[in-house]
Amino acid sequence: MKTLLIVWHSRTGGARRMAEAAARGAGLEPAVRTRLLAAEQAGPDDLLEAAGYIFAAPENLASLSGAMKEFFDRTYYPVLDQLQGRPYAVMICAGSDGTGAARQVARIATGWRLRAVAEPLIICTQAQTPEAIAAEKLLSAEQLAPCADLGQALASGLALGVF
Repeated sequence: MKTLLIVWHSRTGGARRMAEAAARGAGLEPAVRTRLLAAEQAGPDDLLEAAGYIFAAPENLASLSGAMKEFFDRTYYPVLDQLQGRPYAVMICAGSDGTGAARQVARIATGWRLRAVAEPLIICTQAQTPEAIAAEKLLSAEQLAPCADLGQALASGLALGVF
């Protein structure tokens, strides 16, 4: 059975909720095992055993969150040259933009020779004040629906051998 690994990091809950929605969508595909791991818990072995990936993180100060970047730093070289061609997608929870973090993930994925199977999914919360930025992010069903769709699409593609 193929495994879809969803690695996430979240400070205020937005990216975690996105990852959980993707996992629910992926769970609709019975032929694929879905693993949802916090970035702090995920390691090289988790990457190696998975057939595809979704990476979910917030954008902090126009960059990928520190804990998600640390996950990539910690796992990059141990799996280098062992993940070529595997599919991935990225989800970013951002206050206003998100493209900086998405570009960082794309550059890392290029080094691993992963294959993007979807455009980056960026949910903008419009949090612009210090209080709004630090507040817990409660995403709407409409915001989470594309995350679930992405999880289901990636899992279905893995099951069908499309990816």
